[in-house]
Amino acid sequence: MGHFALVLVSLLRGGRLMRRRLFLPFILLVILSLSGGCAGIPVREEVKVDSSLPVGKIEGNTFQGIRYPFKVSLPSSNWKFSVEIPDFMEGLGFKRPGLEEDELFLVNPVTKSNIQIDLTPAGRTARFNEKVIRTITGMGAGSMTEELRMEHGRDFPVEVSPTTPYSLKGVQFAAHRFVKYKLGKTPVIHGWVYGFSEPYQLFIIYMVLEKEGFNDLNDITKILDSFEMPSKK
Repeated sequence: MGHFALVLVSLLRGGRLMRRRLFLPFILLVILSLSGGCAGIPVREEVKVDSSLPVGKIEGNTFQGIRYPFKVSLPSSNWKFSVEIPDFMEGLGFKRPGLEEDELFLVNPVTKSNIQIDLTPAGRTARFNEKVIRTITGMGAGSMTEELRMEHGRDFPVEVSPTTPYSLKGVQFAAHRFVKYKLGKTPVIHGWVYGFSEPYQLFIIYMVLEKEGFNDLNDITKILDSFEMPSKK
């Protein structure tokens, strides 16, 4: 199993192996290999993020990013925004060092279903296209499956989806993949969307814990449908 795949699964499990910022150089290696090299040739100016700015502001059921240019809306009153790490996240297998990199959490406090959103500037020489995004998104499912089976037993059933393109408003390229399994008797869908919108890389990780009386998967689809970044002309 490749080293890149191992660090990708750390991203998906909230930094179990490495912090997210340490994951980014491995993305660059994949980008270079899939885009034919071109190392050292800048394609954009360096993006400096002012970390002194607030992450964003809440206006009704919509979160408007300030530090990064995005907005996203809640599907119903069952869901809440948080710029702090929800207390229950570590109990779901996520690790605090990785969670600290996220800009925003959207959570259903009753079911503990959640979405993590993180944006980070792309490197000056990184080039993106559909193949790069799809390949990076597809990596990690095998590593996640192996890790789950190390935790729960070699016969632990895990269903893995194919990698598919995903449409997000204002995002040039994005792809999606998910795995299904059970925690005790609770069905879980653990998915991720990786994308690029000049000049930012986008990471969205979600976890649906199915509970009677709630349709969190439908809600998460609505949340992703509401996500928007400024279109580049």
